[in-house]
Amino acid sequence: MSVIEQFTADVIDSVKKVLEEMDVRDVSFQTEIPPNDAADLAVPCFQMSKVLRKAPAMIAEEIASKIVPVGMIASVSAMNGYLNFKMDEKALIEGTVQSILDADDRYGSWPKKGIRVNVEHTSTNPTGPIHVGRARNPVIGDTLARALSMCGYDVSTEYYVNDVGKQVVILTWGVNNLTEEQANEERDRWAKEHEKEGQVEDRDKTDHKWVAFYRIANRMMENDPIVKEEISDMLRRFEAGDQEVIDTVRKTAEGMLDGLRQTLGNIGVVLDTYTWESKFIADGSAREVVEKIKQSDKAGQEENGAWFVDLKDYGIHGKNTKFTFTRADGTTLYTTRDIAYHLDKFKRADRLIDVLGEDQKLGSKQLCSVLDILGCERMPEPMFYSFVSLPEGKMSTRKGVVVYLDDLIDEAVARAYEEIKQRRTDIPEDKMRMIANAVGVGAIRYNIVRVQPEKQFVFTWDDALNFDGNSGPFVQYAHARACSMLRKAGDFDKIVDASKLSDASEVKLVKVLSKMPEIIKSAAEDRRIHLLPAYAHEVASAFNQFYAAVPVLTSTESRDARVTLVYCTRIVLRNILNTMGLAAPEEM
Repeated sequence: MSVIEQFTADVIDSVKKVLEEMDVRDVSFQTEIPPNDAADLAVPCFQMSKVLRKAPAMIAEEIASKIVPVGMIASVSAMNGYLNFKMDEKALIEGTVQSILDADDRYGSWPKKGIRVNVEHTSTNPTGPIHVGRARNPVIGDTLARALSMCGYDVSTEYYVNDVGKQVVILTWGVNNLTEEQANEERDRWAKEHEKEGQVEDRDKTDHKWVAFYRIANRMMENDPIVKEEISDMLRRFEAGDQEVIDTVRKTAEGMLDGLRQTLGNIGVVLDTYTWESKFIADGSAREVVEKIKQSDKAGQEENGAWFVDLKDYGIHGKNTKFTFTRADGTTLYTTRDIAYHLDKFKRADRLIDVLGEDQKLGSKQLCSVLDILGCERMPEPMFYSFVSLPEGKMSTRKGVVVYLDDLIDEAVARAYEEIKQRRTDIPEDKMRMIANAVGVGAIRYNIVRVQPEKQFVFTWDDALNFDGNSGPFVQYAHARACSMLRKAGDFDKIVDASKLSDASEVKLVKVLSKMPEIIKSAAEDRRIHLLPAYAHEVASAFNQFYAAVPVLTSTESRDARVTLVYCTRIVLRNILNTMGLAAPEEM
């Protein structure tokens, strides 16, 4: 049990005991962390007012007068309807420092729960490079998966490859019917049109090289009836289970995925499993779903032969009330195959979390509605995020208003390199490049996660690559400083002694360090991953204030105790950086 958890338990037990003495047993209350230093934990008494028929302020005064400080509780007072509890500083300091020293790289984590959680994220169509508008998905999904793992869950991450849709079939037709010369001309044309945006398409990556085939094929399909029919025929044959077409499209999608994997790997995202949409056509499971839905009393058939299910009882109205699950020709749709996919995932995990763009809210609701109709007792848990936009508006690959994630990574690393080059002349080039990569990628991931997923996010270069203030590099630099101090300290005894850490800056730093397990828990259980960078910044700031306020390496009696506190801070900074998917450089 963490120090904060023990303190919270002591507070709850003390309040419950007083309420029982007052013969009050049916009143609920909760604890909260105050926004200021007036208390370490507070209990609002407003919920008790109706039951006790007294003003919250009077209730707080009465309960406070009856509580005897025990365990981790140092004092309790009443203020404006709140019970304010202060933690025993000796127990806080020694308990926190010892916990960090004992747990080391597992500090902040929770015991194994034995619960399997599948986190599906990214799943971008394999038809072109990932652009910044969609970059939130892999960063959010990967960060959430790391937090859930720290929280004790057995986590697997998964990418659902859309190799059935019309777009990937168009791309496949282009790759197999157009020449490299045509693609080069398209790349040159596109480059001239987008020269002002500074975008490039000369990367030796399939996702960049093959997108030219897609653009040409898409234009030809719109203007040439023969091409349109050839693509439509491929799509029909694919969905009918034609193995030759499935294999051809799979080969194209795999080539695109090679490029996408490189991009994801460059920002520290590695997925455990790639599941192909075509699998559910080939193995017949999509067809089984169709037959099961047809047996529902909510299913019906249009005059043209298409099948639908009526979802008005699930709060879906208007043109979306009828959810079509087969076309007139009997072929399945994306959401139908998505149902088969989720039924497959339920066999492999206890909980499913889908990281989805805000445009998928209706599709997710339709999916859950049909799963309920099919008798599923469990439902996927959607985590929606708003797309990234540019100051001039939404990103669009078709319109050319787009910033590719590869471009962002290159720019971030280049800017980090220039910054390091100005500050450091004493390290070799290879180390400078390594640090620049860690700092550049860290700036991107941190900047994406610090904004709540559901909030709009306008992308600007200055914000994304900010190396000061509330940023990834700021936290990474604090970690590097702690490592530097430890190198200079040399050998020291790890001392756990509150009497040698009595300065206000020391106590504040320990309090901040003690929060990590609860922050991890909230980030994972409530899917509030934006708490992670906020906490990381709080740790770095408290650490900066600590070493500015007291001498560490030159102190006498408190030297080893303070170096121990630096050691503990380094552990916490490293662990929180790792949870966010950021490198923890020992030198910057």
